[in-house]
Amino acid sequence: MGHNYAKPLTAEARMERVFSRLPEDWNVKMERQSKGKWSVMMQRPDGMLHHETADSLIEALEEVWRALR
Repeated sequence: MGHNYAKPLTAEARMERVFSRLPEDWNVKMERQSKGKWSVMMQRPDGMLHHETADSLIEALEEVWRALR
């Protein structure tokens, strides 16, 4: 009997998913900080702003996206 397990997304696929859902009028700033950490800031047109720092760029992007959507 076969099982249908979901295949985990690669980091590239996760980034594509976030970028494809970002509205064009949102401000996005990504920076690599010292010690290898990534900093991501997003701001919606209504002024709501969120910032996250994480070990990988995709982790920071996903956390900011979740907070603002």
